Amino acid sequence: MSSLNSTSAGAKHNKSLKIVFAITASYFVIEVVVGFISNSLALLSDAAHMLTDVGGQALALFAIWMTSKPRNNRKTYGYYRIEILSALTNALVLIFISGYILFEAWQRFKNPPAVAGIPMLIVAFCGLIINLIGMKILSAGSKESINIKGAFLEVVSDMLSSVGVIIAGIIILASGWLYIDPIMSALIGLFILPRTFRLLKESVDILLEAVPADINYAAVEKCIAERPNVQSVHDLHIWTITSGINALSVHVIMNDESNFADIGDLVSNIKEHLASEFKITHTTIEVHKDKEKYIANIV
Repeated sequence: MSSLNSTSAGAKHNKSLKIVFAITASYFVIEVVVGFISNSLALLSDAAHMLTDVGGQALALFAIWMTSKPRNNRKTYGYYRIEILSALTNALVLIFISGYILFEAWQRFKNPPAVAGIPMLIVAFCGLIINLIGMKILSAGSKESINIKGAFLEVVSDMLSSVGVIIAGIIILASGWLYIDPIMSALIGLFILPRTFRLLKESVDILLEAVPADINYAAVEKCIAERPNVQSVHDLHIWTITSGINALSVHVIMNDESNFADIGDLVSNIKEHLASEFKITHTTIEVHKDKEKYIANIV
């Protein structure tokens, strides 16, 4: 059994997340204040979404800090799954926020209030710049960690939300058409939902120990079965502990021509191919010589 001493993918990008968190939290405060002053739902809905960013990033930072704690006799995997729980929490909060934004947008369709277009436009433009900076900082980490991916997608969503608010502000200043504010709010809310459900599904899949989306189960099984002296493969399980750390357990039956002296070489060969071809580094491989005895033991 290989040792579990890997650093989570999120921890590798901890500094980048801290920078984005500081920028996002500062902008959130500004956006809320100006949103109330200008009476813009589009701006306040964008601020509500920004709040989920702040909360999600705070959770991600907390989770990364927790994963650095050593494992113990009760937490034999350590605290790696905290990262997945924070992503799941972030997804659930986003669903609630999206529903609230859509409800408020519907209320404003009935009676659209006056909106101060210029403050709304200025703050939204500043938000666009800040979100573009955040996207640049988190881009690399989003490809490795579900936590960083969640934060990155939040920033991308906010960037598009800022574009929507800018469009609403321009239209209000040019024509005075107030319905554009709840329309943009509704579009922001609808945009959040599909991405949120994807993040929710990915988090739940990891908690259910599903095969990672980027790993082909049949290909892994074939890879093990093709190793020298392997007769058959049984009880193959592949799962994700946290982003960047995949695990595997399997029973392997050796063929009749092999001997017990070959076991060490066989296990090393399997581990090498799993790490190089599938990035699976935490493995438990049980080898049996007698297939009939193995089957009798598990029945």
